[in-house]
Amino acid sequence: MIKSKKDARRRVRYAIRKKVSGTSERPRLAVFRSNSEIYAQVIDDVAGNTLASASSAGAKGTKIEQANVVGQLIAENAKKVGVATVVFDRGGFLYHGRIKALAESAREAGLKF
Repeated sequence: MIKSKKDARRRVRYAIRKKVSGTSERPRLAVFRSNSEIYAQVIDDVAGNTLASASSAGAKGTKIEQANVVGQLIAENAKKVGVATVVFDRGGFLYHGRIKALAESAREAGLKF
């Protein structure tokens, strides 16, 4: 029995992580959305390293605009470390709103997934 919305997201997140794993050739783009901020990390799960990260801390505008900025930043930071393709991990969140905005802006900035 699911006790709360947080438990439901945790179950979905674990189900996604069973299927999605990042390698050094194709790392995982993990997204976390809090009420006020949005964070993204490019992770090599085999080595256990975070290769690049970006967050909306200090970004101006609406939450959707902040997600767009984070998508562009994560794509730029990933390119700096030599990552061109990733596998997307939405972290149990539904693919709409801020998560979708971040993914689409990362794609427009040149990240392939």
